[in-house]
Amino acid sequence: MAAVDGGGSAGCRVYLITPPVLDPEPFAGLLAAALDAGDVAAVQLRLKDVGNDVWRRTIDALRPVCQSRGVAFLLNDRADLVVATGCDGAHVGQDDMPAREVRQLMGPGLTLGVTCKGSRDLAMQAGEDGADYVAFGAFYPSTTKAVTGLLDPEILLWWSEMMELPSCAIGGITAENCAPLVRAGADFLAVVGCVWSCPDGPAAGVKALNAAIRGAERDVLGGNC
Repeated sequence: MAAVDGGGSAGCRVYLITPPVLDPEPFAGLLAAALDAGDVAAVQLRLKDVGNDVWRRTIDALRPVCQSRGVAFLLNDRADLVVATGCDGAHVGQDDMPAREVRQLMGPGLTLGVTCKGSRDLAMQAGEDGADYVAFGAFYPSTTKAVTGLLDPEILLWWSEMMELPSCAIGGITAENCAPLVRAGADFLAVVGCVWSCPDGPAAGVKALNAAIRGAERDVLGGNC
């Protein structure tokens, strides 16, 4: 089993989310190429409007690709499938199974992430409920989800100064716009389009994002915030 490791000496890391519709077998090759191209902390499988058979077939195709590379493989919402399919954890939103119930279902050893949007109260509650990281967003307009209001990176700075629990930034993040989020203390950058829709392929997308993260971290060390 792989754990989601980030923050502290690990620095900010890439957190990949799959497209909501994919063909498991060909996508496994794209995923492997992306993971081999640079540092990735976790892959979250997010499927929409499909049955359990599709979930299981997709998990069987993608989980080994991630775990063989030491990358955590998480399921969006479907905490009920995590243990049975050998995954590393689950990520839930505010409209999914409550975090406390997910933690009880999965047990103490697996990773739990919780979407908190822009709410500091929800984030603190998620920590009390057993979350291993909290996700804030959206910070930029997104092509994968409707965004009603954009967050200021200041919430990441506040969280990093107040809490030890890692934070994940999400929403329209690209290599071109990620620097303020890295400088504000995000432990993970959750991305979809900037990798899977990269004109030069997913591997190039991962390389570009990692390069941008390292550049932003050098700015912080050099005092250019």
